Amino acid sequence: MPKIFEYLNIAFFFYSNEHEPVHVHAAKGGKESVFEILISQSKIESIKIRKVRGKEHLDKIDLKNAGIFVEKYADEIVKKWIDFFVYKKEIKTEIISKRL
Repeated sequence: MPKIFEYLNIAFFFYSNEHEPVHVHAAKGGKESVFEILISQSKIESIKIRKVRGKEHLDKIDLKNAGIFVEKYADEIVKKWIDFFVYKKEIKTEIISKRL
């Protein structure tokens, strides 16, 4: 389960047995949400938020901050997805300390 980013104490990660579409989990304080990054013709078309079965959704402010982050870093999230799941590369956590 590589943690790929940390932003405002929100952890962004993949589970090691993921499936398409490309998505990233965002968790804080035991709550978790998923951001699906929908791609068409090699371009990001949209980002959808969904709940994780058995987990409480991120709080409203954390969900907003996570959404802003995913919107800004979507290309990098997709690149890390490909590196991890296709090329089997190790992913190091990047801590983003500046508010977006």
